[in-house]
Amino acid sequence: RIPVHMIDVLSKLRQAQKKLTQQLRREPSCEELAEYTEVAVEEVRRVMDIGRHPVSLDRPVGEGEDSSFGEFIESSDSENPVRCAGNGMLRDKIDELLQTLTFREREIIRLRYGLVDGYSYTLEEVGRIFKVTRERVRQIEAKAVSKLQSPSRVQRLDGFLREAA
Repeated sequence: RIPVHMIDVLSKLRQAQKKLTQQLRREPSCEELAEYTEVAVEEVRRVMDIGRHPVSLDRPVGEGEDSSFGEFIESSDSENPVRCAGNGMLRDKIDELLQTLTFREREIIRLRYGLVDGYSYTLEEVGRIFKVTRERVRQIEAKAVSKLQSPSRVQRLDGFLREAA
């Protein structure tokens, strides 16, 4: 079991190691790490040695042993709540804008840009759905995009567009 304070020291040493590696263009020695972090050389060696051994994610951390390493690792699958809320608001604004188009224009845009199921349909696939040629789909799409690019409609997305820039 590794005490929590040792994990903090190990983290500090690894950050220092990265910085020194960039500065020196080589791996720093324990002495250099000790000097940079103001930690005793023996402590640097001991902590770095601990860091080299793989540790189970289920291994208890801390005094009470009621938490494990795995609990402190953020899932890469989990989405940032702020970004998730922003995406939801953007989706709502886009739907609001699409409502200003005719039914056919709206559905063609949704299909062509993957707003229905995440799949971007080809001109030919959309043409089959609406029983028109792919050239007609292209024309309707171009007209709809032109409408969506009008200043009054673009202004509705202003806050989202400034954040993306």
